[in-house]
Amino acid sequence: MPKITSESREIFAAKSQPYKDKIAESLELEKNILARLDPESSETAQTKLMLSEEMIYVATLYIAINNLSVTLLGTKNNDALNDARKILYRAIIYLEEIVTNVIDISYTEIEDKIEQIASTSISKRYYLIRKLGLAIQLLMEAFGDNSKWRWSFVEIQGRFATVAKNIINWKQASKDYFDSQSDDYDTTVYFVRLVKRLLDQSSKEYRDRYELSTHTVEDMRLAINYVLSSRRLSIIIGNSEESEELKKKATVWKDKVDSDQKKGIAK
Repeated sequence: MPKITSESREIFAAKSQPYKDKIAESLELEKNILARLDPESSETAQTKLMLSEEMIYVATLYIAINNLSVTLLGTKNNDALNDARKILYRAIIYLEEIVTNVIDISYTEIEDKIEQIASTSISKRYYLIRKLGLAIQLLMEAFGDNSKWRWSFVEIQGRFATVAKNIINWKQASKDYFDSQSDDYDTTVYFVRLVKRLLDQSSKEYRDRYELSTHTVEDMRLAINYVLSSRRLSIIIGNSEESEELKKKATVWKDKVDSDQKKGIAK
């Protein structure tokens, strides 16, 4: 690593200060909003959507500070990256508080929650989810493949996949997906494809974490839940062949973890 001079430190401090000022402003805004937030208000869910988006913005500012550090100092700014990681969890938690964190759940069970954000169009929800996904991807790339956080990103991506699925009004989406004349047809198709990919990715990553790292039953349970959630989506979009394949996969994985438990492999 090249030697960091006092001059380069000063330049970094000067160039990163505007980002830090914007972060401070956003966090102060969040604090003030939360202080006034009425849990019983009909506007609470919409407010949390806004707060989630604000936290995504804050995370990107921390990532920008890290990028400056890499460019000007030749080294990562781990403090900024860790702050970005924590803030992205906050962004996800705000969404979980609206649409729950339950992986394999039917739309009817959370329909009343989704109704609270009815005024937010599917295109705006899609845009928010894409921004969150991009921020997570940028953070993972900034940490690098050999980061100590490698396996923890399985959780953040899984929770992201869950809220991405749950934030959709599936009663409407299941109609628009098949109606090419609908104004929301394209957005719905792209959104459903994204969610499907995220669910399949999370099932694989939890399975990999089980096999290569933790050997905990909980990780395989989560992997199976993502398979089942993906199957639920396959049923909604009328892909019966894939739904049967996913049903078989879930059974095979359950048998696998049951066998591993008997052998003392799974904890």
